[in-house]
Amino acid sequence: MNPPVLSLPHRSSLPPPPPRFSQLSAPQQRLVRLMQRVNFGRLENLVIRGGQPDFDPPPRVVCEIKFAGENGPRPEEQATDFTLKEQLIDLLAHLDQLKNASVEVLTVKHGLPFSMNVEANA
Repeated sequence: MNPPVLSLPHRSSLPPPPPRFSQLSAPQQRLVRLMQRVNFGRLENLVIRGGQPDFDPPPRVVCEIKFAGENGPRPEEQATDFTLKEQLIDLLAHLDQLKNASVEVLTVKHGLPFSMNVEANA
């Protein structure tokens, strides 16, 4: 009796690989590195132009200090390339949809975006 034949999915039916840090634009990479340095805290008044973070003027950076806790930059800040976490992918998609706006507050936890407040048009 012959063993069952495993059929592999066609290459085109495989999901695309997750995006990587090296695939981001320079402004997106700068934002990711800034969040990794903040670790816990928030960015205020982050300008978005053409769906990209713009650092002119620079956002206000507020770091949260946790007593007897995790302070300082994330160890990932030293990595040259890595797979993006779902939170980063979601943030970048939202910034792309916003096009031109100001993010009043972007909350950062564990070096990742947690939530953001954006002024909405009435």
